[in-house]
Amino acid sequence: MNHHKLIIIGSGPAGLTAALYAARAELKPLVIAGVTFGGQLMTTTEVENFPGFPDGRQGPELMQDMVKQAERFGAQMIYDDAIKVDFSAKGGSASGGKNQPFKVATGDKEFTADSVIIATGATYKWLGLPSETKYRGKGISACATCDGFFFKEKEIIVVGGGDAAMEEALYLTKFASKVVILNRTGKLRASKIMQDRVKANSKISIEYNKQVEEFLGGEKLTGGKIKDSVSGQADERKFDGAFIAIGHKPSSDIFRGQIELDEKGFVIPKDLTRTSVEGVFVAGDVQDHRYRQAVTAAGLGCMAALDAEKYLEMDHG
Repeated sequence: MNHHKLIIIGSGPAGLTAALYAARAELKPLVIAGVTFGGQLMTTTEVENFPGFPDGRQGPELMQDMVKQAERFGAQMIYDDAIKVDFSAKGGSASGGKNQPFKVATGDKEFTADSVIIATGATYKWLGLPSETKYRGKGISACATCDGFFFKEKEIIVVGGGDAAMEEALYLTKFASKVVILNRTGKLRASKIMQDRVKANSKISIEYNKQVEEFLGGEKLTGGKIKDSVSGQADERKFDGAFIAIGHKPSSDIFRGQIELDEKGFVIPKDLTRTSVEGVFVAGDVQDHRYRQAVTAAGLGCMAALDAEKYLEMDHG
């Protein structure tokens, strides 16, 4: 009962779209959804850039609908975390085939599969302040392309000093009246071309040796306490929004030593969705550090499911 043709690890837009396509192909996929399912959209309030919802949609509602849609066609969900995988043997039938199947373990169970799709996503890196958690979605964001629209003619800070922070700041100038980049050291990490673009934009200013000590506000964010790391002095400052741009961490720890990862831990895709192990596919933010959108994750989930279906149609038993 614990053997499946296809196991999908993860339940964000990539994993659930893969589950939908695989279920419609009658592969009866098992989705190891995680204890907290739904990916980053579960912490997003209004989603206005997912096609088909002209009035926007609440992130958690959108993910619940994706679950129902996949289940309607026969996908099976279990709400446990995958804690260990074994991709050392080639995928194949568990019943007498010459190849041993892939293994995926949760807390108390082990499942086997002829093929696996990794869709575990990534998480934004946050500053770790209690006040940051309080105002997340109420003035604090980590995605300018997701939330920049809500800050028209507002004053915004961007926390970070790498290319991602420069990109966020430049994008936000489409909406904001003023963007201030707070860099915690005396030098930016961003590439020269990105620094030049930022410095040429009249809406952006950069402040060095600055870090947020605390975010302030009532129901919504209204400002913060900013500390100068050289003088040690902290001042309260007013701003309408804060974008945290200090990087992403792919959720790939359990795959170390099993498939090829890059130096940051992202799965390295081969030919779009294939990994370094035949029969193991990847989709979504665990491999995509460039676009990081729900719609692109969903597209990759569709592609991974179609590739897994073709793989399973071949004789891998």
